[in-house]
Amino acid sequence: MPFSLPTTTTTSLRRSLNHHFNLNRNLRSRNWRMTTPPVLSLALPSDTGRVLSIQSHTVQGYVGNKSAVFPLQLLGYDVDPVNSVQFSNHTGYPTFKGQVLNGEQLWDLIEGLEANDLLFYTHVLTGYIGSVSFLDTILKVINKLRTINPNLTYVCDPVMGDEGKLYVPEELVHVYREKVVPLASMLTPNQFEAEKLTGLRINSEEDGREACAILHAAGPSKVVITSIIIGGILLLIGSHQKGKGLKPEQFKIEIHKIPAYFTGTGDLMTALLLGWSNKYPDNLDKAAELAVSTLQALLRRTLDDYKRAGYDPTSSSLEIRLIQSQGEIRKPNVELKAERYS
Repeated sequence: MPFSLPTTTTTSLRRSLNHHFNLNRNLRSRNWRMTTPPVLSLALPSDTGRVLSIQSHTVQGYVGNKSAVFPLQLLGYDVDPVNSVQFSNHTGYPTFKGQVLNGEQLWDLIEGLEANDLLFYTHVLTGYIGSVSFLDTILKVINKLRTINPNLTYVCDPVMGDEGKLYVPEELVHVYREKVVPLASMLTPNQFEAEKLTGLRINSEEDGREACAILHAAGPSKVVITSIIIGGILLLIGSHQKGKGLKPEQFKIEIHKIPAYFTGTGDLMTALLLGWSNKYPDNLDKAAELAVSTLQALLRRTLDDYKRAGYDPTSSSLEIRLIQSQGEIRKPNVELKAERYS
């Protein structure tokens, strides 16, 4: 006959065991806090900030986080990367393999950070996002982080496409326009993306400036359209609205076109804009000068190195020479100056 305890004894034993396990858990937690050294990026934060960067990752080459994290670290930021995908190489190669992070897995990481009081960030940086569900989770992350740090800066590169072609499902455009743009502090679309977000066809500099104003009205105080081609001339148009209802300060930078196609440049550009605009919060034009000058020097080095290797740089997309250009990242020589609109 099986042995059993009276109900009252069972209840008492359960309570005792629960008390024991809870006590041990509390002791473990207390001991952890007493014996584990502090996270210095939180205890002694840098003057620049602590960035959560949610982007793609490749084992080989420089796109997504591989293109963004290192430059930000060189500029003095603590950067925690979350890899939205992990691929062997970028998708421009004949084949690639790897894994894709889903929204539930992203939220697991956030919960893990929160459980250990590690969820304080000054900046969030996002790039290419391939699905609505993952983008919705990122919005949930932004809102969560702003309950901890209401002054969180969200820098968003709304990677959707280029030269008239979408890279993402059409439904993502709606999510970006209706949900992401209102949460962003800084937005860095290219010409095509700015058109998709505003519904405005950009055929002139005035159109570019108007697109910036439309985006300001929707949310972000800083907008940089990183590449606009007007009459065969490549431009960057930037706009900073320093207060609601105020006229934005707008500028342009004419960029020298380099006859080659490079991967990872948009990810790098947005990271540099985050890095320098935080150092010069009231001078977006100066931040853009530094970012553009860095990128141009890096691309020239990349082009020269491919030529030295005996490769025709116009025949396919090129992997950028990021590590070799760290001097230009730290201390760019500003050759391209911003011109303010009156």
